Amino acid sequence: MVWTGTWVAERLGVELIGDEKLPDLLGLALRRNPKRAHLLVSNVLGKHVPQRPSVVWEAGYDLGVRVRRLLGDEEAARAVVLGYAETATGLGHSVADGLALAPYLHSTRRPVPGVATAGGFEESHSHATSHLLLPEDPKLLAGDGPLVLVDDEFSTGNTVLNTIRALHDRHPRDRYVVVALVDMRTPADHSRLATFASALGTHVDLITLAGGTVTLPPDVLTRGQALVAHHEPAEEPAARVTEARAAEARASGAPAAEVPAADVRATQGLAAGVPGLEAPAADTTLPDAPRPDAPAVTAPTPAAPAPAPVRRVELDWPVGVPDGGRHGFTPEHRERLESAVPAMAARLAEALGRPETDATSGPTSGPTTRPRVLVLGFEELMYAPLRLAVGLEQTGVDVRYSTTTRSPVLAVDDPGYAIRTRLVFPAHDRPADGPGERYAYNVAGGGFDAVVVVVDSVADTPELHAPDGLLAQLAAHIPHVVLAVVPSYVPYVPYVPHVPEAPERSSMLPGSTLPGSTLPEPLRGPAFSSYAPEEVGWLLQDLSDVELEAPTEEREEAIQSGGAHYAESLPVEYQPSERYQELFRTALEESADRIARAVGTVTETVLAERGARPVLVSLARAGTPVGVLMRRWAQHRHGVELPHYAVSIVRGRGIDANALRWLAAHHDPADVVFVDGWTGKGAITRELADALLDFPGFVPDIAVLADPGSCVRTYGTREDFLIPSACLNSTVSGLISRTVLRSDLVGPHDFHGAKFYRELAGADVSGAFLDAVSARFDEVASTVDADVKELLAADRAPTWAGWAAVERISEEYGIHDVNLVKPGVGETTRVLLRRVPWKILAKRGAGADLAHVRLLAEQRGVPVEEVDELPYTCVGLIHPQYTRGATGADGKAVVSR
Repeated sequence: MVWTGTWVAERLGVELIGDEKLPDLLGLALRRNPKRAHLLVSNVLGKHVPQRPSVVWEAGYDLGVRVRRLLGDEEAARAVVLGYAETATGLGHSVADGLALAPYLHSTRRPVPGVATAGGFEESHSHATSHLLLPEDPKLLAGDGPLVLVDDEFSTGNTVLNTIRALHDRHPRDRYVVVALVDMRTPADHSRLATFASALGTHVDLITLAGGTVTLPPDVLTRGQALVAHHEPAEEPAARVTEARAAEARASGAPAAEVPAADVRATQGLAAGVPGLEAPAADTTLPDAPRPDAPAVTAPTPAAPAPAPVRRVELDWPVGVPDGGRHGFTPEHRERLESAVPAMAARLAEALGRPETDATSGPTSGPTTRPRVLVLGFEELMYAPLRLAVGLEQTGVDVRYSTTTRSPVLAVDDPGYAIRTRLVFPAHDRPADGPGERYAYNVAGGGFDAVVVVVDSVADTPELHAPDGLLAQLAAHIPHVVLAVVPSYVPYVPYVPHVPEAPERSSMLPGSTLPGSTLPEPLRGPAFSSYAPEEVGWLLQDLSDVELEAPTEEREEAIQSGGAHYAESLPVEYQPSERYQELFRTALEESADRIARAVGTVTETVLAERGARPVLVSLARAGTPVGVLMRRWAQHRHGVELPHYAVSIVRGRGIDANALRWLAAHHDPADVVFVDGWTGKGAITRELADALLDFPGFVPDIAVLADPGSCVRTYGTREDFLIPSACLNSTVSGLISRTVLRSDLVGPHDFHGAKFYRELAGADVSGAFLDAVSARFDEVASTVDADVKELLAADRAPTWAGWAAVERISEEYGIHDVNLVKPGVGETTRVLLRRVPWKILAKRGAGADLAHVRLLAEQRGVPVEEVDELPYTCVGLIHPQYTRGATGADGKAVVSR
């Protein structure tokens, strides 16, 4: 059996001296790094060498058990485990699993907007030296309990010393425990650590799997660089071994590792199928060694078949559980994740069990061959894919695990060399330090029938899916590629207001803007609105003492004549009759399940696609009850408290720019999800998209309960049905009026305005509406899960069918103004409550959804015309060219009753 460090040892004179386990645990390779020539390649880390996931996880877990034994349970419960990015993020997390009682944090090279740095340190020999510490809880590193530092190897001790020095200055503690797979320090390094600990007045323990030293000749760096320079040019021609050759070896019963490997320059589009190293059997940690008589294959690469499509599988990752330890991972998080892993692994197994095979080639493996699957993680994202791989392994799948990396290493086609093959592809997470190459080692040609690529949502970018991206390169070498995306965890950082003294307005230049932090805090109930203060913050100013109401007919005439904008005044609040209120109560009772289902579906879709902590921003006021319900769903189903605000948007005037500035000053704009009740023809959807052109970072999408107009891609349903909150005005919307935008009331540095109708408290049903829908959440949960799975796999691109229908209706009825055509149950109700309706078009056969519409139409003397082939349940037509002397379709004067 050839040791995978032989090639480097013979050429550079490098030797491993120490425990007998060392050759089983380590191989050698050459770095493409001017600071250090050699690389110790771990066989049990799951980074460069594909390995059985259970072997990788248990190596760290067992070390964690030893740490707990060393500390005792009382001290272990006071400890914090800290792993090093990039290579030890999964190892450190596995150690924390074994320790069980302590939270986990790993350093990171990915800055996260809005998250304060709690410290940092340098790793001098690395290709990327700076480490950041970004805990969600700033107290995580502030205690005085033991700090457990985990790295894959303890080579010189410099990184550990730098870490302890940086953290001890801020928060001194009595004890540190250093954990590594191997301890390769020299006697001088041992002495240096002891002296360092004594000077700080602290104690440092060390726990490893094996120990020894690496002997290096004095000129190792120069010779290593020369070797790299010599072999790099040889890697540029087309690869010498094809996937077909690897498949032939498997068919003959030989391990894939018996076929020599070649480097694969994916960025140049060179196709090769080069086998990697077989992972060990269950009773060993040493990868299968190639036979000395392995045949050299130098035949030219045949034309490769077209790559199979990438299959995306939805994991249903538990909401609120971090994707790793970048911001901290608690024992409670661990418990929730462990309970969710079996179901996620089953989804992966299902996706792997029905691969999209080429009709001419058939399945890759024969009936007696168990498919080999690689689970491939992504740089710092090591633990989540590792746990998924362990879960998949427990279902009986033949699994190996490794991850991509930033680390540049020379690949050499030799059985005595640890890095047999590499894929090279562009970075796909848009890193802060700019674009660059990334690598996957010992993957191409490793005899894998399928690969499951696990990335976080930050890395699910066009670069990942590009023709030269990771997925395409894998598809050129492995028959079946499955993509699983874990939502990138977004820490909840409570905002503590700090409002500097605002400058006098008179001193400002025209058109200047105040920073978002100088704007007032959101209005909240009970001072403004009947909603509880935590349900929603209103980014509005209170105009309750201003007389803004005008008779409906006067408003309509002024609006249509161009003398006023609809947002400059308010309609008189309609107070429903007892008959109408009874109709509302009946409608709510009959539709609560339907509303709850739509709320759950749209909320789960948002959580799946926008991360675990979106910031809900309702478009006041129809969107506000929906935003409150979405917030309640996330709290009820997942225990997640989502921030929720309401802002004003005005057709023809845009969204409140100062509200956006406030949001940008207090949250990451990319986390903002705009929420509305329903879509009609899509005018507000277009208005929002236009308004956000001046505010980069915000996503111009709207999440709605109902999208009958097919104007958005995030919705609960596309059916046009009665949403009871559309039946009333302020009394179902927290007693808040429509928003107002008038230059004499709203200055350039003010929020838009609205009124709080406190006097209508006796008729308020806002809470009753929310409670009736929330009470149905548990009943619809399973249906919601099925709906979301179907939606996430569907083509949800807007067709704008509603807009086309409105244009047709506008011309057919001689209106010639799409703004006077209000499609859908919600918009039709608004016409009857606030405007001067001309007629109502109702889909023939529409039933209970239109009972309140028919009643309102009867009360206002408006005809209801039943029509066929209507894409909506109903459409409200505003009287064209209205004056107070105009008549309706029946020849009678149109008056408010």
